[in-house]
Amino acid sequence: MSFLPLIIIFGVMYFLMIRPQQKKMKLQRALIESVKAGDEVVLNSGIFGVVREVEGDVVWLEVAGDLELKVLKGAIDQRFNPPTEAVESEIPEEDSPIE
Repeated sequence: MSFLPLIIIFGVMYFLMIRPQQKKMKLQRALIESVKAGDEVVLNSGIFGVVREVEGDVVWLEVAGDLELKVLKGAIDQRFNPPTEAVESEIPEEDSPIE
């Protein structure tokens, strides 16, 4: 009986902290994998740009005129153009992004 409160606390923490974080990470991974040339994105550092080319884990990002940056895909934080149908089909309706 002394373990029951511990089990209840762990269950509550799982549903309030761990599960939402896992959903957020799943959405972020889907976003990163779906990035393609022409997408408007913002990096974790706050730099805005347009993806010009994707080479494995590296993305060439045009930030101004003729200025291009070579960045890792993992640095992408958000996409501004609408997601493709493939990404939407992978995400269940109840897993909407936190805003």
